Amino acid sequence: MKSKTRHLLALLFITLLAGCAGDEIRKPPVQLAYPPDEPRFYFERTLTSSFDIKEITATDSLRLFATGTMGTADSLGKPYGVAAHQGRVYVTDTVKRAIVMFDVPGKEYKLIGTKDGPGRLRKPIGIDVGKSGNIYVADNTARRAVVFDRDGNFLRAFGSRNLMRRPSGIAVSPDETRAYVIDTGGIETQEHHLLIFDAQTGEHLKTVGTRGREEGNFNLALQVTTTPDGSVYVTDSGNFRVQAFDRDGNFKLAFGSVGRKSGQFARPKGIAADPEGNIYVADAAFGNFQIFDGQGRLLMFIGDRSQIPGPARYMLPAGITVDEDGRVYIVDQFFRKVDVFRPAHLKENEGYLGGEHATKRR
Repeated sequence: MKSKTRHLLALLFITLLAGCAGDEIRKPPVQLAYPPDEPRFYFERTLTSSFDIKEITATDSLRLFATGTMGTADSLGKPYGVAAHQGRVYVTDTVKRAIVMFDVPGKEYKLIGTKDGPGRLRKPIGIDVGKSGNIYVADNTARRAVVFDRDGNFLRAFGSRNLMRRPSGIAVSPDETRAYVIDTGGIETQEHHLLIFDAQTGEHLKTVGTRGREEGNFNLALQVTTTPDGSVYVTDSGNFRVQAFDRDGNFKLAFGSVGRKSGQFARPKGIAADPEGNIYVADAAFGNFQIFDGQGRLLMFIGDRSQIPGPARYMLPAGITVDEDGRVYIVDQFFRKVDVFRPAHLKENEGYLGGEHATKRR
């Protein structure tokens, strides 16, 4: 009888331990709201490794109880860019030389672009996903853009060493007819451009800008995004501003200046747009991301610079994206993570990441 009781207690302990482990992996310890007085976003989760989407099995629970670990996780090495589509989160990793895919509702984790062949990646940085689910990535070292389908199968590549010097950012138009690539250039070159391509054929359509401070020119531009109306927004990092263009590359407006106040920039990197056309800019010096309307008026900011890891704490934020449901994903290179924020109007189990559409998308 005593032996049976001990056995039941052990099973109960393992079950509780497994439950705690699952919560620790997937959920924040408390519901963190931003801003705290009138929430617009809630911190939802952090992605760092394959364990963050892994389904905890009885074997995993037993291993955790016996060894204190569930085995070896495949973790992010040096993440930079991020894109999301129907519950799948794609992260470029310059150490792994790959795109890391977290399929949260499908509980799948894999690397894309590591196989020998025409789709092999060398230094992927910028990334975007089109309405079709196709993945577009800027390969900085190979000096080209590469396109995969949603499962990571190579489709095509465009651009060349003659055309690109340091491709760092990429975005596709809402109708997926055009691709916009940021060529960051370098300190000793004037080739700081926004390149426009036919997204389907790869034909180079137009080169926008050169190195300079004038409207429509760039100084070490880094990332690019498109809004639902087809506008194109660029982080013009060395000029401490964001510039906006129409779909043909004609200048529309600019906002931002160098400084330490809210609404200004110190080291702007990643940029994204939400379904309403608001603009999100990650700043590596501030350790946060700021949200603006389409005209550049500051709405709010989230995050703090910190040497201690935790929700909304960043040392080197880089890429940022917003999915179909308004969830925000931001990469931190130093802490090797992706933080996810849910808009306050969306319930935890709603949207693609919440699993609401999991059966429909398959």
